[in-house]
Amino acid sequence: MAKTIQEINERIKNEKAVVFTAEEIIPYVEEKGYKKAAREVDVVTTGTFSPMCSSGAFLNFGHSAPRMKIQNAWLNDVPAYGGLAACDVYIGATQIPDEDPANKIYPGRFKYGGGYVIEELIDGKDITLKATSYGTDCYPRKELQTTINIKDLNQAYLVNPRNAYQNYNVAVNLSSRVIYTYLGVLQPGMGNANFSSAGQLSPLLNDPYYRTIGIGTRIFLGGSVGYVIWEGTQHNPTARRGKTGVPTEGAGTISVAGDMKNMSTRYVKGVSMLGYGVSLSMGIGIPIPIIDEEMISFVSIKDEDIYAPVIDYSSSYPKRENDILTELNYRDLRSGVATIREEKVPTASISSYPMAREIAQTLKNWIATGKFQLTEKVAPLPGVESGQTFKSLEIKTKR
Repeated sequence: MAKTIQEINERIKNEKAVVFTAEEIIPYVEEKGYKKAAREVDVVTTGTFSPMCSSGAFLNFGHSAPRMKIQNAWLNDVPAYGGLAACDVYIGATQIPDEDPANKIYPGRFKYGGGYVIEELIDGKDITLKATSYGTDCYPRKELQTTINIKDLNQAYLVNPRNAYQNYNVAVNLSSRVIYTYLGVLQPGMGNANFSSAGQLSPLLNDPYYRTIGIGTRIFLGGSVGYVIWEGTQHNPTARRGKTGVPTEGAGTISVAGDMKNMSTRYVKGVSMLGYGVSLSMGIGIPIPIIDEEMISFVSIKDEDIYAPVIDYSSSYPKRENDILTELNYRDLRSGVATIREEKVPTASISSYPMAREIAQTLKNWIATGKFQLTEKVAPLPGVESGQTFKSLEIKTKR
């Protein structure tokens, strides 16, 4: 028997909705079966907490006196993009200060950057703003330096172009030296394997064909309410998929937005990656409405049924070669040791499963107590039927 989101919202409003996390639903479905579980359960909540490099914030400072059309801006010495209207800027999570030595001193420490500025803004700390401009008749000021605080900004909102990747690579290093990557430090001779996914709790893995997640979906974002605003960059719905429809490589992504003034630094944190750079760890949770039996089958997926490709980050990945050493499921990855090429390899995740669990549980509590209602998507994300693929950049030379 199919249910509508409107019917589910009525149950949420009356605090009668039956809500499980994506972890809790697994044994429930095993006991009750798809048909009965689909009839009884209204919502299943998901969660993920991981570095998400394609994140950033739009800020509006208001006008100074005299007015200024900001051309270049720095927040705590971290460059922010000023190519917008007069007092709007965008600061990216991975931006580093101009004076940071980066990897000139190898491996670089990357102690500060855009992700930390965003965290400190949310934390209510004062931030130093410097700006320059060429000056115009209507915006004559050419320089300013002051401090800002999020409570004084007109707007401060995250707009993240690519978050919540639907599955991802497992990184290993087949070379004879240590390498430093966005998936952490990789020891030589396949000395370790790093991955980044909440597996059975991960949002898009619980709705593999984007039946309920789309543009306009209300979500948990950084400890507050946010929205899916578009497909994410590099969204690839035609990626390889297993028998259950779950992708076996990086596939779908979402672009999200939310008000920083209501967020918490527990779920938005600047991070430094040795030898790689700065990023921002984001907490995201998405409610999956159980509208029919197919959706209950999707959300009861287990770690052992979700596979990720193992890639050599010393050669295949940087050269953009598509060599897959093997595939591993998340049960084995999360166990701490996995077998790759008949070798026992230590595994670790840069995505926090305990935090993903906390986010799914928090969202469950919001829904169960009537504080969070679901939204109908206003437009779908491109699906398998779209034929959309991920295109690579081909370097062209002039003749």
